[in-house]
Amino acid sequence: MKLFLYYSFFGFSNTYFLGNDETGESLLIDPAEITTTIINQIENKGYNLKAVLITHNHLHHVRGIKTLLKIYPVDIFSANAQILGNPCHPLSDSEIFTAAGFRIEVLSMPGHSPDSIVYKIGSMLFTGDALHAGLIGRTLSPFNSVALAARLRKKILGQSDEMMIFPGHGPPSTVGTERRFNVGLEPQYGERVSSRYDFFV
Repeated sequence: MKLFLYYSFFGFSNTYFLGNDETGESLLIDPAEITTTIINQIENKGYNLKAVLITHNHLHHVRGIKTLLKIYPVDIFSANAQILGNPCHPLSDSEIFTAAGFRIEVLSMPGHSPDSIVYKIGSMLFTGDALHAGLIGRTLSPFNSVALAARLRKKILGQSDEMMIFPGHGPPSTVGTERRFNVGLEPQYGERVSSRYDFFV
């Protein structure tokens, strides 16, 4: 298995490339934009790009889909039936499916957006904007912050300490680190946040 991170200045977003060395297949997670670096990674390593996983439908995580589909006939997986006019395979909570030879578990995590999904692949969690290093995703209200924190405690903090977290923005982390240090998971955090919506986080 090979994992590569691509940082996009559009929305300061992370795009992840996951290659399966056993099958020669690969997938992308949250293609903010498609660059020559990403294409060279696919072509030079001989990977067959099979799928795109979308954590949530915010433009700075999905804008690259239109470019990507002009080059590769990939399947798109998301909580939505379509994104940017392109049909998706809609996913539901606790669903398990296979793409690019990887077993993928779906953890529905609404709060930052109604369609937010966390993908569990092996010992990795791709959390989109639901969970960042040290923070949880911004929401439209303190109530939604409380609800999101409760979902994260139930579905994410129950994972092993060594489980890696790869967020939509910022550096990677681990479940153990976030359990101990994430301020968004502290008691009464939701009562301290404002209702102003932050576009990026």
